[in-house]
Amino acid sequence: MTALRLLPMLFCALSPVTLASAALAQGAADPTGASAQGDVAVTIYNDNLALVQDVRQIPIAAGISRIEFPDVSAQIRPETLSFAADGAAIVEQNFDFDLLSPSKLMEKAIGRTITIVRTNPATGAEQREQAKVLSVNGGVVLQIGQRIEVLRDDGLPVRVIFDQVPANLRARPTLSVTVDSARAGSRAAAIRYLTPGLGWAADYVALFDAKAGRIDVQGWVTLTNNSGTSYTNARTLLVAGSVNQGPSSGYRSQRPQRPNNIRSAGTESAPREQLGDFYLYPLAARTTIAERQTKQVSFLDAQGVPAKAGYAYRNGWLGTSEEPQSARSVVTFSTSRAGGLGDALPAGTVRFYMKDSAGAPQFIGENSVDHTPMGSELALATGDAFDVKVKPVVEKRERLPGDRWRSHMRYELTNARAQPVTVELTQAGLDFYHLDTRIVTESQPSTRINGNATRWLVTVPANGSSSVTALFETRY
Repeated sequence: MTALRLLPMLFCALSPVTLASAALAQGAADPTGASAQGDVAVTIYNDNLALVQDVRQIPIAAGISRIEFPDVSAQIRPETLSFAADGAAIVEQNFDFDLLSPSKLMEKAIGRTITIVRTNPATGAEQREQAKVLSVNGGVVLQIGQRIEVLRDDGLPVRVIFDQVPANLRARPTLSVTVDSARAGSRAAAIRYLTPGLGWAADYVALFDAKAGRIDVQGWVTLTNNSGTSYTNARTLLVAGSVNQGPSSGYRSQRPQRPNNIRSAGTESAPREQLGDFYLYPLAARTTIAERQTKQVSFLDAQGVPAKAGYAYRNGWLGTSEEPQSARSVVTFSTSRAGGLGDALPAGTVRFYMKDSAGAPQFIGENSVDHTPMGSELALATGDAFDVKVKPVVEKRERLPGDRWRSHMRYELTNARAQPVTVELTQAGLDFYHLDTRIVTESQPSTRINGNATRWLVTVPANGSSSVTALFETRY
């Protein structure tokens, strides 16, 4: 066990008076005290980004002076800071992000003298020795008199006493701003900055009644704070949409991978406030967003929305299988004003439930949605079907003159359910490496959904089977 891992057990035993004096001397905030934040407003975006605006009443001296703002985000992006106070101009800013901890105290003590206190477990007698910290790389190496000792866990009660808190260690993340003020006096000082560590997503709970063809959907905002500080009594605004964050550390921020479950994009305007191309979701009342906390707020409650169950299977180009494969169970519904959820949907996860024979809701699967306009049609897969199978088979490949090929495909569909089902059978890969694909013959008409795929709607009778055949001609 390394000495740095031992430090929480050894614990740096500063006397309360010494610790308080050292902290006050450097203006460090008491970690157990009330927040130093003022009137806080937090705007939170989907992609791990937030805008924090904090207005505090602060005494500012005339001329050049330094103002400290404890309780800022531990992940603040200092280059995004904006400072405003009447009659004061910013000269310099510093962000102290090394936080007070046993391991940090030991790291900062390299080259300095500390006190090691060992307690005899039999007698309770204490032995104190002065030690110089030589290194903390993989363990704490000390010089005690003429000997070199490695601080280790030998089962004896040991603690370390430091005579001061280093000036660059803070109990809380602290921003210090050097300002030039034309006058002295207390006034409002506002800071504004961007920070990662705050984010939100939408979570949806959907109760699906397949027999009635209805779905009840409740939408929740799930807000997470891992920024390193709490935001007390904050006005909170959530922004749905992906803002471009530009280069970061030499690399351009990548947009997170989004699902593709929108069958058709809507064209209806949602009844919500917009900021540019983004929808706004303000929390109704001020709230405290605690560090390492997840908070949920309801924003959607739609009852009895028309929905239907179905099945889907997507086959890759020349995909063939010796065994039947499960089709995907799919729930389809709309976000339109008439006959739908009647709202735009922020990106998030939809979790589906169905009632069993006893009337108890049971979980049947989940899927994700991208930012979805109102009026869209969604088709969300909930899992693999037990009773509905598809077996794609490449029956034959023929080479034609001019480096063209004919591929004979057969798709066998089976249904072990007591009701007929409809399967959306999609053959993808038609533009794979510019195949220049055309369908020569097919046993039932398909619909070309894009340049890369065609789709059949296949009805499979109850406790029965169906088949589809198609002849594709390609360049290769």
